[in-house]
Amino acid sequence: MEDRGGSFVAVRRISQGIERGNTCHSTSAEVVAGSAAWLGRGLSCVCAQRRESDARPSFDLTPAQEESLQRLQSRIDVAYDSSILEHQEALRALWHAAFPEEELHGLITEQWKEMGWQGKDPSTDFRGGGFISLENLLFFARNFPKSFQDLLRKQEGDRSMWEYPFAVAGVNITFMLIQMLDLEAVKPRTLVGATFLKFLSENESAFDLLYCITFKLMDNQWLAMRASCHAGIIYGF
Repeated sequence: MEDRGGSFVAVRRISQGIERGNTCHSTSAEVVAGSAAWLGRGLSCVCAQRRESDARPSFDLTPAQEESLQRLQSRIDVAYDSSILEHQEALRALWHAAFPEEELHGLITEQWKEMGWQGKDPSTDFRGGGFISLENLLFFARNFPKSFQDLLRKQEGDRSMWEYPFAVAGVNITFMLIQMLDLEAVKPRTLVGATFLKFLSENESAFDLLYCITFKLMDNQWLAMRASCHAGIIYGF
């Protein structure tokens, strides 16, 4: 799947029963070449399963990893605030990236429902994800515009009769990743979290890139399940 700025990494399915080892096998995941070395290496390491005989990995952080985590946590701590100009401009930028040919009539308008917000005021949907969830959507739109548009407009695959609300799904993905990687903890408590922080220290966009991958994975899973009656996975992840 080609996109501006390089290829997008898409994982069709990572099996719960993946073979133990240090790499992902083609039977468990379908990977399209990535635009950054981090993506290819990161997927392999995050998919790794620890053997019983392996030594317990250390979750202590290097100074670089600790600094990177603190910067990401600072982003996570920022709530969306509709009174802040920077937040308003980011929301407008998201609209223009999503619908470049359609003029936005205001920050509170029925138009927002076209993007998959629950009502006419997107600010009410940011409670779970905060401002970083808007940053994630904007990063996706700017760096992988074709993939973003394909998901927004549901252009790939045999779509369900009922489709998930795009923007709300995006906010929930941000929240899910923060919880799954335990990013609000002082230091990682799982192998996945520790592995992620290694790549975060190498690439400040690691969380945003993982977000894009996860969004594509979620859509592929939706298609695989023909999820017309599984709305709960979007609202309750």
